[in-house]
Amino acid sequence: MRLPAWSKSFGVQVTIALVAGVVLGLVARSWGPVSEAQDNWLGQTLETIGSSYVTLLKAAVVPLIITAIIASIGNLRKVTNAARLAVSTLLWFALTAFIAVVIGLLIALIMQPGVHADASSLQGQAPEHEGSWIGFLTGLIPVNFLGLEVSTAPGDTGALVSEVDFNVLQLIIVSGALGIAAVKVGKAAEPFLEFAEAALAVVQKVVWWIVRIAPIGTLGLIGNAVNSYGWSTMGSLLWFVVAVYIGLAAVFLIVYPTIAKLNGLSVRQYFSGVWPATQLGFVSRSSIGTMPVTQKVATDNFGVPQGYAAFAVPFGATTKMDGCAAIYPAIAAVFVAQFFGIELGPIQYLLIVFVSVIGSAATAGTTGATVMLTLTLSTLGLPLEGVGLLLAIEPIVDMGRTALNVSGQALIPAIVAKRHGILDQPRYDAKRIDGYVPVAVEAAGGTELTASDEDGSVGAGAEGGTAEGRAAADAVPADGSTTRGQSAPARESIGS
Repeated sequence: MRLPAWSKSFGVQVTIALVAGVVLGLVARSWGPVSEAQDNWLGQTLETIGSSYVTLLKAAVVPLIITAIIASIGNLRKVTNAARLAVSTLLWFALTAFIAVVIGLLIALIMQPGVHADASSLQGQAPEHEGSWIGFLTGLIPVNFLGLEVSTAPGDTGALVSEVDFNVLQLIIVSGALGIAAVKVGKAAEPFLEFAEAALAVVQKVVWWIVRIAPIGTLGLIGNAVNSYGWSTMGSLLWFVVAVYIGLAAVFLIVYPTIAKLNGLSVRQYFSGVWPATQLGFVSRSSIGTMPVTQKVATDNFGVPQGYAAFAVPFGATTKMDGCAAIYPAIAAVFVAQFFGIELGPIQYLLIVFVSVIGSAATAGTTGATVMLTLTLSTLGLPLEGVGLLLAIEPIVDMGRTALNVSGQALIPAIVAKRHGILDQPRYDAKRIDGYVPVAVEAAGGTELTASDEDGSVGAGAEGGTAEGRAAADAVPADGSTTRGQSAPARESIGS
């Protein structure tokens, strides 16, 4: 029996998984919570599926970060005025974070989600991971080569169990140092950088396989949330969820298009081009896991030069989090203050803005918004138990947060490239087929990429500055291999 064509759509698969997760969660809930009914095999199965998918993503984080950062820094050696591009990227990250956090605060003050929450159905608890400025600073110092941390604790049977974890910030520092050192060494390090690029392509393919089973992971995560907390707890946080998604929508539908328009880019082309990364971020809940597709969107759809995109996208995937580090902590901090009856003054609101703009790197890795929220709450002096109030709807809001994250991570490189005159405008304006521009364009004669002044003038030999500067075109093979040494992922259509 042949399945209908619509059933192969990634979006359809995710929608079915969401609905099925809710239904199965309700069924498991009717049998009693896992903690109270050991024979609740359905609840245990949902929990295992969800946690196993998260574990798979975590397993891919270490090799993906190491290879992506080393390769991205290595790619900067091909770029003239790389320092200017890097500074511009960082400034645009900060600007959009500032706008997003202000929007989040305004929405929280208008909607007052903490006032609408039902205190009788919510229970605060201390978070598993906490963020602090001291922890952030000490976390920058690698304790070993891979930032590995080993902890030992009594297991369920009483025997000691060792658990190996990793510090993403330390991974970033170590990988960055290796990349910079390789560039400084020069020709002798070329084989090392080529190996890093090849390894990145392999790791991205493995990550793609993990992402393809995202509907199964989504089913488990949503089902487990419904089974663990029930509709009474989740329903009392409905106003908070609505507030978060209004904030996310405001940035995605208003702020990003406005920025694109002000920089001479088509809004329609932005939405159609970024959609593969947006929907994948929604279901994978991982900016790092979505990074291969985000980079493909930036280069193939938006016309960002490969050398610059290979730096900007991995950098953004670990530090540019408008959803997790701006909208969410702003609304959540106000929610916690309102729930516990704590008045916030102008200084506290300024601190929220400061933490969101400066502390985004604290969201790096898979600890994500939880660490960022605890960092915000501790800076404001709010009870950290407030984090536990929001655990019931964490998978639901995390989908929207990550979708916004990757949408911004693809946009900013295009904006910076446009302002420096190195954007391939014809490619940005080209028609997309199955989500992507179907041809790969490379600079004629291998001309050197040159960043121009902010006024948009193009330096001599700039790659992608004009249509004439883009000549040879080769189709991207269906298996994802590229014809110009790109580390882009496979050209596999996501969604219909």
